[in-house]
Amino acid sequence: MTTVLIKGARPYGEGDPVDVLVEDGVITGMSDTAAIDVPEDAEVIEAGGQVLLPGFVDLHTHLREPGREDTETIATGSAAAALGGYTAVFAMANTDPVADNAVIVDHVWRRGQEAGLVDVHPVGAVTVGLKGEKLAELGTMAKSEAQVKVFSDDGLCVADPLLMRRALEYSTALGVVIAQHAEEPRLTVGAQAHEGEQAARLGYTGWPASAEESIVARDCLLAEHANARLHVCHVSTSGTADILKWAKDRGTKVSAEVTPHHLLLTDERLATYDPVNKVNPPLRTESDAEKLRAALAEGVIDCVATDHAPHAVQDKDCEWSSARPGMLGLQTALSIVVETMVRTGLLDWRGVARVMSERPAEIGNLTDHGRPIEVGEPANLTLVDPDTEWTVRGAEFASIAANTPYEGMRLPGVVTATLLRGRITAREGKIAS
Repeated sequence: MTTVLIKGARPYGEGDPVDVLVEDGVITGMSDTAAIDVPEDAEVIEAGGQVLLPGFVDLHTHLREPGREDTETIATGSAAAALGGYTAVFAMANTDPVADNAVIVDHVWRRGQEAGLVDVHPVGAVTVGLKGEKLAELGTMAKSEAQVKVFSDDGLCVADPLLMRRALEYSTALGVVIAQHAEEPRLTVGAQAHEGEQAARLGYTGWPASAEESIVARDCLLAEHANARLHVCHVSTSGTADILKWAKDRGTKVSAEVTPHHLLLTDERLATYDPVNKVNPPLRTESDAEKLRAALAEGVIDCVATDHAPHAVQDKDCEWSSARPGMLGLQTALSIVVETMVRTGLLDWRGVARVMSERPAEIGNLTDHGRPIEVGEPANLTLVDPDTEWTVRGAEFASIAANTPYEGMRLPGVVTATLLRGRITAREGKIAS
């Protein structure tokens, strides 16, 4: 095990800089240099007053392996995650073959362990083959080597209310969470963009906000009656935020995530006809984005999740209707949160830790991530330069794909180091050897 000394860091961006000593994967000292007995072989990171945060946790990542290794692998996705400040990610089940059994989820788990850059937790499918007809082997996957903690048919909605009710009921005995991609499929047939002025002007079939909101309302009621834990993926409308507040006020065990792109981007981007902006759920209006930012700050929406979705060039460099939905997110998530939430005063750095580390770790049942920066705690850490700006270049990302909607944008906030159990996984924009 390595010893690392982080010199002059500011935990949560508060107070005077301190030195943080990490030994055998655990924080063993926090004080000024004179008060810490530093081993001679310690690897030193000169923080220079940068912000130290608990390592980020992403509840919603598409790593594409198995099946679409031409767009991403567990190794390349893990590298992108580490460079983005993440120490744990949840890999969605819509692979090929689908992660609906213990064999596949264990394969994903082992591949993540082999990469060794972040903890890769496979998400198990709720239904067999994501077909929405029959429940998958939830119990077997929960008890497998991977110990699946989150189940989702993400990319598709568990539209059958009886099936969703059964999944929620079973989840209570297993101690897991059901994550729903909220989209009433009968309301989105042929839909290409948010139903509104932009879609009408451009001639796109509209995607109504009610397609999301109706499923969220239904599932909150189902979860309440089952006393089960429900997680709502990629919230995109102001109406959904209102429903979540209503449900939480009733005591429903519901949590929710918002993506960085729904915090920043709007359907005004559709005017370029560039499919890089096509995503599911679609980019909404500025009023929706404003409401989502406020809901995240208030805790109505619990956390930020990237919905990192790599795509091959041929799946994006085509006409809008034929393009696949989704965009990269792991290496830009922090910067978008800084731009939309920190610079606007909606969150301080403790708030960033809450929405990018602590709450997603709690929702995903991870006991060793999202922990306080204190002596005796696991050293899953991220060091951030809050003031430096950088220019987004998709071709320079660790991901195989390059489909970022932020190409050429100047964004604030740079991850300068990531530590997984005390081992440096990324430093100064490069994967550590």
